Amino acid sequence: MTWTVFQISVRRLLHSRSELLLTFGVPIVFFSIFALIFGSGVGSGKTPEIDVVVVDEMQSPASRAVVESLRQQGGLRFVQDDQQRLDRGAAQSMVRQGNSAMAIVLKRGSGQQVAVDLLADSSDQVASQMVSSFVTKSLMLVEAHRQVVGFDSPDSSGSHPSEMIAGQVPPSRHAATITQYAAKPAAADVDPTVADMASSVSEGIQMVDVMGEGKSNPVISMYAAGIAVMFLLFGATGAGGALLEERESQTLERLLSTRMSMDQLLLGKWFYMTALGLLQVTVMFLWAHCVFDVDLLGHLDGFLMMTLVTALAASGFGLFLATLCKTRGQLNGLSVVLVLSMSALGGSMVPRYLMSESLQQCGLWTFNAWALDGYNKVFWRELPVSALAPQLFVLLFSGLVFLLVARVLALRWETE
Repeated sequence: MTWTVFQISVRRLLHSRSELLLTFGVPIVFFSIFALIFGSGVGSGKTPEIDVVVVDEMQSPASRAVVESLRQQGGLRFVQDDQQRLDRGAAQSMVRQGNSAMAIVLKRGSGQQVAVDLLADSSDQVASQMVSSFVTKSLMLVEAHRQVVGFDSPDSSGSHPSEMIAGQVPPSRHAATITQYAAKPAAADVDPTVADMASSVSEGIQMVDVMGEGKSNPVISMYAAGIAVMFLLFGATGAGGALLEERESQTLERLLSTRMSMDQLLLGKWFYMTALGLLQVTVMFLWAHCVFDVDLLGHLDGFLMMTLVTALAASGFGLFLATLCKTRGQLNGLSVVLVLSMSALGGSMVPRYLMSESLQQCGLWTFNAWALDGYNKVFWRELPVSALAPQLFVLLFSGLVFLLVARVLALRWETE
């Protein structure tokens, strides 16, 4: 009898696509997504490019050499033109608006040393650590040349030390330059250890948080948004499944036999699912406000607009999946795969800045990425509501498109 039960269970599994998908498909999909995230992003050892701007307040040969050295390092992408000069205020504004991950401000330190203020978005810890490492390396190169050579005049080969640091000297002249500098008697007088130089350079680097200062638990709102959007999608697909249950129980047929049309039915479902999603996300953020001190009331206008369009989009998506599937079991299996995949790629599970650029572009095809970018502008960057226009448009447009596709797919129910 035990063997019979085993055989029956195997046959049922083989005949259930949803169970097969959840048992074998979902783990493989999830493994593949996270392998791509950490295998081609930060965890791979490859250096993702980080958007930065540079402000040279010192305007000296040494500071210009630091800028050129930074430009030669892989992993940094300068979002300003080569001839564009920014001041500290403009650079800070670019960081606050999300146009740059960090601003590197070069200023005069002790003596002739170059000191650096890193204007950072503290929510992106990876960028802060990587840019700090790049800046430290460039400062140590420049400081070593400053102490051994100086930046007053070119050498006899016609190359300036800043050119040598930036890697702009041809190899033949490079060798002559190094030989001449090594033979300078003054080099014996200035021979600091690497540890002393690193300590001196590190003291001149200051990390300035231009985003999180004055905020209580600022990052909590980002986690709340990520979880809220993911479960909003789950809730929408679950509510959409009620449509399939009504069809299987023939309730849908009885409703359509009255004066109610399919358009009225789908619109009613859409409005209900949107109201439920709006309430669901609001309850979560109220909990975050009361327990974790998230400033909900101070950002109420942006929060309500983002939550409304996100709920509209998720509801349209839920109706689309419901009309696409034939049974509730198919819907359950497909929704789990799609929602979890979108949540992983869109940033609900792993911050998108940890991903490679290709995966970040893939994430833009998910609701999660656009919704989280909007919530990020509201709670973290504290931008005006007008800055939400791209997110509001994309989410609202997506919701309407999915609703229209669901209406087309529902035509088969009217003809059956």
